[in-house]
Amino acid sequence: MVQVQDARPSLTVAEITQLVAQHFPQLGPPGKRIVIESAGPGTARVRMRASEDMLRPGGTVSGPAMFTLADVAIYIAILGVRGASALEAVTSNLSISFLTRPEPRDLVAHVRLLKTGKRLAFGEVEIYSDGKAEMVAHATATYAMPQA
Repeated sequence: MVQVQDARPSLTVAEITQLVAQHFPQLGPPGKRIVIESAGPGTARVRMRASEDMLRPGGTVSGPAMFTLADVAIYIAILGVRGASALEAVTSNLSISFLTRPEPRDLVAHVRLLKTGKRLAFGEVEIYSDGKAEMVAHATATYAMPQA
């Protein structure tokens, strides 16, 4: 049973994109590396554009790149539900399983929040190589929510 506090997203994709660009410049300009494709009631779809610096020897996407995508994507879903009040949410745990070697192409994360409470938010993310049906990684994360 999903326990997302508010079924309606409180921010649009454009608003979330603006917040992320303003508060996380290390992710680069909006749309260059990370693209928020959708944000809905407790969900998000986030793309990480392929680039040479995310590849490891052997021509596959590196684990740290997939970990980053999972972490950012779940954070984006939380912002979509909670709005700017969740900017200070922090990752308290993230576990990722790498299931197969992704091809050197864009990665797409599908996020589902399972619970957003006063103190914690918990979600899962499935990561796919763009255009492929086989999941390349699966992650779960818990975020500590800022106290009012």
